[in-house]
Amino acid sequence: MKNALIVGGANGIGLSIATELAKRTDIQTVNIIDKAVLSEEFRNPKFKSYQFDLTQSDYSIFDNFQDVDTLMITAGFGKLALFKDIDEKHIVNSFNVNTISIMRIIKRFYKKLEHDENFYCGIMVSIAGFMSSPFFSVYAATKAALKIFIESVNVELLKTGSKNQILNVSPGSLKGTSFSGGKTDLSISSPMAIEIIKHLENKDDLFIPQYDEIFKNVLERYHQDFRKEGEHSYEYKISSKRVINSYD
Repeated sequence: MKNALIVGGANGIGLSIATELAKRTDIQTVNIIDKAVLSEEFRNPKFKSYQFDLTQSDYSIFDNFQDVDTLMITAGFGKLALFKDIDEKHIVNSFNVNTISIMRIIKRFYKKLEHDENFYCGIMVSIAGFMSSPFFSVYAATKAALKIFIESVNVELLKTGSKNQILNVSPGSLKGTSFSGGKTDLSISSPMAIEIIKHLENKDDLFIPQYDEIFKNVLERYHQDFRKEGEHSYEYKISSKRVINSYD
C-alpha cells in the first residue's frame, strides 16, 4: 500500500481507516472524498481532503486518483423507520448514495482491479444486506443489492485471472462512529479499522465482524425461517428502543 483513497472518510469508520493508514510508513498519501468537511481536529499531514456529493451526476473527480493502490468506500446512510413513513425522495437518495454511486466508483477503478498486480479495494456494506430488516427496509435493500454486486464482480475478476478482490465489510452496529446519531471517536473505532485494513491486505472478499459470536447463529436462524427471524428483528428493535433516525 502506498496511496489510498477513502470515499466517505471525513468521519466514522472511514476516518478511522484513513487515520490508521496514515500512521504507516509505507503510506504516502491518504485522499479523502466526502460530502462533509474534514474537521480540523482530525487532520493529518498525509491527508488530502476533497468535498464531493455522491448525488451529483459528474463523477470525473475520481479520474484524478488513478495512482492510488488502495480504495475504501465507506459512504452511505440509513434511516430507521417503517417503510410507510419514508418518502419517495429518501428511497431514491438511498439507492443513489448507498448503491449506484459505489457501482459507478468501482467502474472507474475496474481496470486497476482487473490488471494491477496489487489493488486493495473494500466497501462498507452491512449485515442488513444479508437478511430482512424491519424498520430498515430501504437501507437493507440498498445493501443487499450491493452484496450481490460485489459477489458477482468478484467472480468475474477471478475468471480474468486477477488476484484482486473487492472486500465486503458487513458489520452490525459499529461503536465510535456517527451511525445512530453518535459521534466519531477514533479511540473506540481504531481496532475495527485495523482489522478491516488487515482483511484488505489479505485480499479477502468478506468480513463480518462478530460472525462467530453473533451473526453465524442469526444467519442460520434466518435461513431456517426468514419470517420468524424477521419478526424477531422487528421486536428487538422495538424493545431496544432503536427506532430512531440513524445515519452512517
